[in-house]
Amino acid sequence: MEKTGFSAKAEIFLSCATEKHTIKELVLNEHALFIILSGESKIVHADQTYVFRAGDIMLCPRNQVARVTKCPAEGQPCKSISIVFTQSFLQKYYAAHAAVPSPPADTPRIRAYGPHPLLDSLLSSLLPYFTLSGELPADLAAIKVQEAITVLRVIDKTVDSILGNFEKPGKIDLAGFMERNYMFNMSLERFGFLTGRSLTTFKRDFKKAFNTNPQTWLKQKRLETAYYEIFEKKRKPIDVYFEVGFENLSHFSFAFKQKYGLSPKQLAKAHAG
Repeated sequence: MEKTGFSAKAEIFLSCATEKHTIKELVLNEHALFIILSGESKIVHADQTYVFRAGDIMLCPRNQVARVTKCPAEGQPCKSISIVFTQSFLQKYYAAHAAVPSPPADTPRIRAYGPHPLLDSLLSSLLPYFTLSGELPADLAAIKVQEAITVLRVIDKTVDSILGNFEKPGKIDLAGFMERNYMFNMSLERFGFLTGRSLTTFKRDFKKAFNTNPQTWLKQKRLETAYYEIFEKKRKPIDVYFEVGFENLSHFSFAFKQKYGLSPKQLAKAHAG
């Protein structure tokens, strides 16, 4: 189970995963700063995996697709503080504070920060607010969000290239993006947005690239990957279905048997050993 502390207007919240493993997909619409207080958090992109533990701090740029696994470590639950930088807040901020020019560079998936007195001070100032019985006043929350932006700009001279960038994703190679990210369970609208396309254009370009529609291709691709994981790697179906993009085990089993003539469990049992 994952519990959260104050949020709403604040855009600052505490999350605490108490189960052995908590897995969810994450598509960030806004930039967010995460501070790990205890436990372990694993962030899996299509081509890279990050593991963060107590004391780690990272900035996750918006429009990222990832799968997040949270689990206890050293007898402590996975607990973290998140500070969300909304586009509206950042636009107001940069209207009053000129962005520092920096050489153009690819935006990293995640930008990690080491120990720093200003980050320590920010964390120390936030922790007492989580003992409040009510919601953090919006004005006070805005001050803390602005403080977080200021701290990042002091310790990271190129962070304006991320926080001060308000452009939508540009049009990218659709086929390459889908081959890398098919396992993430997003809407077609979201796939389209992340490839720089409207839904209509996404469907049209998808048909040109794969000669089929997105729903059919995604289902087949995920089932083929699941078959490989179960047959070749001898993995259990229950450990595979979510990773390949199915939300429900029974739906996965039904679709798998429809395609291959036997259930995932039957395949695993037939080729065990």
